[in-house]
Parts: sequence; structure tokens; C-alpha cells
Amino acid sequence: MPAPQNLNIVPFVSVENMMDLVLSIGVETFLLELCTYVEEDFARWESFDKTPRVASHSHDGVIELMPTSDGNLYGFKYVNGHPKNTKSGRQTVTAFGMLAEVESGYPVLLTEMTILTALRTAATSAVAAKHLASKGARTMAIIGNGAQSEFQAFAFKALLGVDHLRLYDIDPTATERCRKNLEAFGFKIDTCRSAENAMEGVQIVTTATADKQCATILTDNMVGPGIHINAVGGDCPGKTEVHRDILLRSEIFVEYPPQTRIEGEIQQLPAEHPVRELWKVITGVDAGRVAETQITLFDSVGFATEDFSALRYVRDKLSASSSFQNLDLLADPDEPRDLFGMLIRHQARMAAAPI
Repeated sequence: MPAPQNLNIVPFVSVENMMDLVLSIGVETFLLELCTYVEEDFARWESFDKTPRVASHSHDGVIELMPTSDGNLYGFKYVNGHPKNTKSGRQTVTAFGMLAEVESGYPVLLTEMTILTALRTAATSAVAAKHLASKGARTMAIIGNGAQSEFQAFAFKALLGVDHLRLYDIDPTATERCRKNLEAFGFKIDTCRSAENAMEGVQIVTTATADKQCATILTDNMVGPGIHINAVGGDCPGKTEVHRDILLRSEIFVEYPPQTRIEGEIQQLPAEHPVRELWKVITGVDAGRVAETQITLFDSVGFATEDFSALRYVRDKLSASSSFQNLDLLADPDEPRDLFGMLIRHQARMAAAPI
């Protein structure tokens, strides 16, 4: 991507641009490369500014800002979560994000992040499972076959070799759509009649439901020894998927404890309940899975460093891509202190323009 000739220009990646970029790279390659960026940034966790996301909750959903910085670049994402949106033809989750230079404060990338969030969530899940799932795990249940399901399947296939899927959703049409979307990509796919049925013979389960409520997608009797639980759907206060008894007999791994204790599955547990941080596992400070019979649970709520990784990856890929637009976003007067003069000169040009 050539450097902008004018300081007013910021590269903008639209939804169409993002789809072009992902498909030109290839979905699996994109996810594999993104996994590398996510893992790299978890490995330098201590270099980031960290804060729980700034959330505005309502009865209908949540709107959030997710900021972080590594001292050189600053990134943030705007994201919503409104489970009822599908009833009116809207997405449950939409997002956009920005990356900026810390030195100048100038943005260097503005991008859609609805598609990118689905990709980074799946990449993060796969990175966690790389360290927490049983070695050689190839069969995964996906309970909740909404917008995230195919991305999860691709990420686990790309990074771990998962090629057998057992799908279940309370809406059979969602399961059928997911099956059709994935059938040409080398998966063995079983569509299941219940969540209990989906859990038969799996080593990994991904829960990715959308309802904003304290649900029980997994009950204690469904989870046997050695399972890795990738709990994706619980991501705000009052929204959970896993029965408390499962948590009590699992080794729980989280991104950022102050945020996860508010929004994740562990909101069901006392504040002092012990959890392990994913970055410590990735860097070798703490252990991941230590026994084949151990139940591991990644309480994934999504954290700003993962969005930072995705923004950083997209910016790097644009250097060899035309999948962006030059957006006239920043005022750039000839004299930095003469912003009003810029307005007057524009008025003069408007007056001189032919009608």
C-alpha cells in the first residue's frame, strides 16, 4: 500500500474490500496468518494498555468501545451485540475499527470489522485450543449455528486439523445453512437432533449462541473427561451458556480477568475463584492442559488486543493489495494553525466553481 500523498487521506477498508482481501488470500490462509498475529500479541501482553471495554448496556443489547495500545500503535473497535436484530433482518453483531500512530495521533487505517471480528474471534478460539485441547483432537461440536459457526470451523481446521463437525442449533434452518456453507471444504458433517446428541464422541465443543440470557446450553452430564470447551457466546452480564457445575470441575482460562469476571461464564462464580490467563500459557509462565482427562474451558469474551492484532494484520496485508479506498478523513490546512482559513478558502473555491 503506497504511503498517502496527502495527510488528509486514511486508507479505508469497506465490507466489499474486506471480502476481496479475505478471498484473495484464502479463508484458511487468512485465519492461519491471523492466528500468528493473535498469538504474537498475547506473547507480548505486558506491553499493552489494558482496560475492560467501555460498555453501554440496554434491555435490547450492548454497544461497546474496545481500545488498547502497545505504545507505538493505538487501536479501537466499536461493536454492538443485539440478539433480537435477526428478527428485523439485521446482524446481531456489527463493528468497525481504527488503527492510529501513537507518535502523531493520526489514523493509519479505518476498516469494517463485522467480518473481521468473526475472523479474529475464530482465530483466538483456535489459538487457545492449540494450547488447551487434547493433542490430535479432530472432532468438534458446534452448538449455536449462527454467524460465527463457519468461521470457527475454518479456524479449527486450519490450525488444529479439525475435520469432523457435529452441528446443532435450536433453529434447524441455521444448522442446514451452516452445513451447506461448509460441505464443499473437506469436513465430515453430522447434523444433530439435540445438544446432547451433538456432544457424542467429540473432543472439543464450541458454544456460540446469541440470546442475552443466563442459558444452560451445556449441562453437567454432557461434558465428560478430556473435553475442551470453547465458550464463545457468553460475553456480557447476564449472558451465559455453561452450567455452573461444569465450571467447578474445569480448568478455566481467560483473556483478561477483570473483564471476564463481569461478562464471561465465570460471572456465575465467586470473584476469588481461580482462573488462568491465556497469555501466561502462551508464554510458558503457566501450564495449559496437563492431563488427557482434564476438562479445559476457554471463557472467551473477546478482548481489545485481539482486535489490535486483526487491525495490525490487515494493515500489513494492504501493503501488497488494492483492497482499500483513500478516504478524505482528516482536515489538512496549508498552515496547521489556520483551520478557519481552510474553510474560507474552500468557500472561495465554491463561489468560483461554474454552476
